[in-house]
Amino acid sequence: PEDTTASRLRLAGLCFLLQILTIILFAVFVRYSPEGSSSPCSQQLNCSWKNRDLGFQHPRFRHVHLQALLGFGLLVAFLGRYGPGSVAISILVMAFAIQWAVLIQGFLYFFLNGKIYVGAQSMVSADFCTAAVLISSGALLGRVNPRQMLLLTLLGVTLFSINEYILLSLMGISDSGGCLTVHTFGAYFGLMVSRILHQPHTDKRNEQQDMGHQPDVFTVLGTISLWIFWPSFASATTVHNNAEPWAVLNTYFSLAASILAAFVLSPVLYEESTLRMVQIQDATLAGAAVMGMAGEMLATPFGALIAGFLAGLIPPLGFRFLTPVLRSRLKTQDTCGVHNVHGLPGILGALLGTLLTALATADAYGGRLELVFPLVAQGSRTATNQALCQLCALPVTLLLASLGGCLTG
Repeated sequence: PEDTTASRLRLAGLCFLLQILTIILFAVFVRYSPEGSSSPCSQQLNCSWKNRDLGFQHPRFRHVHLQALLGFGLLVAFLGRYGPGSVAISILVMAFAIQWAVLIQGFLYFFLNGKIYVGAQSMVSADFCTAAVLISSGALLGRVNPRQMLLLTLLGVTLFSINEYILLSLMGISDSGGCLTVHTFGAYFGLMVSRILHQPHTDKRNEQQDMGHQPDVFTVLGTISLWIFWPSFASATTVHNNAEPWAVLNTYFSLAASILAAFVLSPVLYEESTLRMVQIQDATLAGAAVMGMAGEMLATPFGALIAGFLAGLIPPLGFRFLTPVLRSRLKTQDTCGVHNVHGLPGILGALLGTLLTALATADAYGGRLELVFPLVAQGSRTATNQALCQLCALPVTLLLASLGGCLTG
C-alpha cells in the first residue's frame, strides 16, 4: 500500500508539474492565428489549405481528432488484462501530447515575432503527432507505468516534431498521411524503447489477450472507427480546392483489399475456423499505413488495391514468423505488434511513394503537381531527385527513431 500511495502521488505530482509548465509556456508564447489573413504557415508543412476559413468547420479536423482518440485509443484495448486501463492511459497520453505538440511544432512552424499562432492547422498537426506517440505506446503497454508514459510522450513528441521538420521542411518530402512521420517513426521509436526496457520474464502477446467478449467489443469499435475516420485522417493536409480527394479514394481501396488479404492468409497460417477480430483490425491498420505517403499521389485505383493487399499480408506473416524471431534474437517485446501493423507497412508505403514520385509527370498530375510536389512544379527539382529525397527520408526516420528510442528507454 505504501508503494501504491507513493506512486499515485508521484503521478499526480508529475501531471501537475507538466500542466503548470505548459500553462506558463502557453501564456508566454501562444496566441490565436489572425483571422482572414494567411497564417504564418510554411509551405513545406503541406499547408495546402487554400480555403483556410474551412479550418474548424471542415469535418476533416473533427475526423482527425476522433481518429486519434477513438481509433488509437480503442486499438490498444484488445489486451484483456489491460483493456480499460490502456484506454485511460491513451487518453492521458493524448491530453498531454496535444498541448506539448502545439508548443514544439509551434516553435518549428508557426513562430512569428516571438509568438506561436495556433489555428486549425496546428491542431491537425498536433493530432498527427499524438497518433505517432500512441503507436509507440502500443509497443510498451503493460510494461510501463503512467509516469513513464508521460515522459515517453514528452520526449516522443519532441523527437517526432524534429523528424517531421527535417523531412517536410528541410528535405521537402511529400508525406501527407504520415507514412514515415507517424507510422514508421512511431513503430520503431516504440520498439527501441521496448528493447531497452526488456524484461526476460514477461508474457507473450497471446497470453495477454483474454478470450472474453470485452476486448472483442473494443476491437470491433476501434476497427469500425478506423474505417470511418482514416480516409479523412490520410487526407487532412492534402488538396482541398474542389479537386477529387485522391487520398480518400486510395485509402478506401487499400483498406478494402487489406481485409481480403487477411482472410486469404489467416486460415492458411492459423487453425482457427473464423478470423479473430484483432486480425481484421491489424489488416485494416496495415492497409491504412501503406497509403500514408502514396495516398495523394497518382497511385491509380488498382494500384491502391495491390498496395492494400500486400500490406494486409504483412501482419499475419509477421506475427507467425517474424515476431517469435525478434523476441528470441533481438529481445524486443512488442505488446500490440506495432512492428507488423505500422512499422513494416510504413516502410512498404515509403517505397511505394518513392516509386510513384519517380514516375510523376506534369501531364499526369496537371495543376495538382504544384500541391503534391511543389519543388518539382517550381522546377527546382526533377521527379528523380524528389524520389531520391523521398527514399533518403526512410533511413533518416529509422535512424532518428532508433536513437531517440534508445535515449528515451
